[in-house]
Amino acid sequence: MRRFVGGAAAAATMIALAACTASVPTADPTDFAASLDGATFDYQLGGGYAPAGDVTVVVRDRSDVPAAGLLSICYINAFQTQPDELEDWPSDAVLVDDSGLPVRDPDWPDEALLDISSPTGREIVVATVGEWIRQCAEDGFDAVEFDNLDSFTRADGRISVDDGMEVAASLVSIAHAAGLGAGQKNAAEFAVAFRDQAGFDFAVSEECAAYDECSAYVETYGAGVLNIEYTDNLPRPFAEVCTDADSPPATILRDRALATPADPAYVRESC
Repeated sequence: MRRFVGGAAAAATMIALAACTASVPTADPTDFAASLDGATFDYQLGGGYAPAGDVTVVVRDRSDVPAAGLLSICYINAFQTQPDELEDWPSDAVLVDDSGLPVRDPDWPDEALLDISSPTGREIVVATVGEWIRQCAEDGFDAVEFDNLDSFTRADGRISVDDGMEVAASLVSIAHAAGLGAGQKNAAEFAVAFRDQAGFDFAVSEECAAYDECSAYVETYGAGVLNIEYTDNLPRPFAEVCTDADSPPATILRDRALATPADPAYVRESC
């Protein structure tokens, strides 16, 4: 889960700018958004579980298995390290500050930014994440969503938007070659650029209603938008979010931890 943090840095950047096979395959991965028209989905990054009967699309982590019989999307943290995985990356692929320490996401300090500012770093990231993408395809997922595309906004100028766009385009190309749709995660301000320059097919948004970003996604991807709102940051009652003309039809309400139904904290409602 990530939230795009806007502000001066974002403004400056804008200026600078377990089934083995899926049961609902996408014949042309670039048409994946069409598969989401009328979808009801669940966001299960906290652990897979049996979806409700009305669910047609499920998002799970790349370490999980796809939901049998449903359209399945594979979550990949493509531009930052996962918690406790910093040591898995070679030093050339980790962004460091002037003191030589890893640059960390201020909102998620257990994640370090990957260094895509150099050809060597970009090559390592594309090769590593590319293998994850191909594994998602082998596992039976139908699409991937790439998180932290906007890591350049947290890099204090050490990474450029062009660096991010170049890597994103490479990853989208790998996904398409593997027969997978490719989804933009958050970063509403850059939706048009990511679609047109990197080739993304759909979007996964967190809290577009809470941050007044829904129209940016819908105007860019049409029906190809999956939106998650969270119980701890609802701008108004969820029923009102659902009737808002700007809200993507595929909008759900989840608990922040994305708990499983066995946890008392679990919440899932759907528009």
